[in-house]
Amino acid sequence: MIGIIGGGIIGVATAYELAKLGEEVVVFEKRYFGSGSTFRCASGIRAQFTDEANIKLMKYSIERWKTLSEELGHNIMFQQTGYLFLATTEEEVEAFKKNIKLQNKFGVPTRLITPEEAKEIVPPLNADAFLAGAWNPEDGKASPFHTLYAYKKAGERLGVKFYEYTKVVGIEKDGSKWKIKTTRGEFKVDIIINATNAWAREINKMIGKDIIPVTPYKHQLVKTEPIERGQIEPLVCPPAWNDSYVIQDGEDGGVICGTALEYESSPDDVTPTYEFVKEVLKWAVKIIPALKHVHVVRQWAGHYAKTPDKNPAIGMIEENFYVAVGFSGHGFMMAPAVAQALAEKIVEGKTKVPLDWEWFDPWRFERGELRASAFQIG
Repeated sequence: MIGIIGGGIIGVATAYELAKLGEEVVVFEKRYFGSGSTFRCASGIRAQFTDEANIKLMKYSIERWKTLSEELGHNIMFQQTGYLFLATTEEEVEAFKKNIKLQNKFGVPTRLITPEEAKEIVPPLNADAFLAGAWNPEDGKASPFHTLYAYKKAGERLGVKFYEYTKVVGIEKDGSKWKIKTTRGEFKVDIIINATNAWAREINKMIGKDIIPVTPYKHQLVKTEPIERGQIEPLVCPPAWNDSYVIQDGEDGGVICGTALEYESSPDDVTPTYEFVKEVLKWAVKIIPALKHVHVVRQWAGHYAKTPDKNPAIGMIEENFYVAVGFSGHGFMMAPAVAQALAEKIVEGKTKVPLDWEWFDPWRFERGELRASAFQIG
């Protein structure tokens, strides 16, 4: 039996992938499934990264996203509406060209476009403020709620046992097995996967392997009332404007707005702040001036569980104890690829997924071998 701790998208998707391979799986979530970062994310999915490892992983992940609704038997509302990054200086334009060349090398069809072309894609865009855009029409978005529900239901059909409001309070070795102590009782498993993301260190400390410096940073979003569909369908981000972004929700047409105002905090602290509302709307109306006439209807907070290089830690840290944590804001988009890779690695010893195990090695922090920082927005 394999025990997964953490009921976000990584834990639930990995449970499904393991069950597909014939494994008996149990998943523990201390609150409700999706209550951590998953249900609080902005829904974006992109291959526009700035390093080979993340580009190749996300290109594969997007291919999985395309077929997930059919595979899981539920509409996850995946749409390839694109990502549009916008440059405000000549230096940024040159950086965009460099990134586009690398992305093109691995089959990601990003291209440099003019502000006029950007405005055709996003009609209310303040195009006069920008010099160029990096546009990949194959990036997109999906519903975090429908996606996690689909994975969970598909896992249940394959026999996965999901326990919500079940907190793990201790882990011990019991011969060749692990004993997981929970508020629901004790469970013996052969393998453990820590998929708790912002709570990763709390679980790793239970086995004396606090080797992954995951730090939770509170990030927030606001959402407007619905606007006419087709106005801001891609995620639109001028990185120089405090990594701010806007994207029209794929379900109801409201506009989700984010910016890089963060607070190091407990992962249990999800209290929104007025300071964030002022900051995010300042940038949102610069990107899309018409948003000044639209009502904000929601605000919420979640966490980026960040590692020092903003790349996740994926792999084994103790015999039969694996981690997939520290996704730094990228867990939702990476989930289909990471879940498949981890399941195949555990069961079959190898994977078809182009996941660079050395790049994401959990032990790199102990060795002081940080990677190039993963491109993060918001």
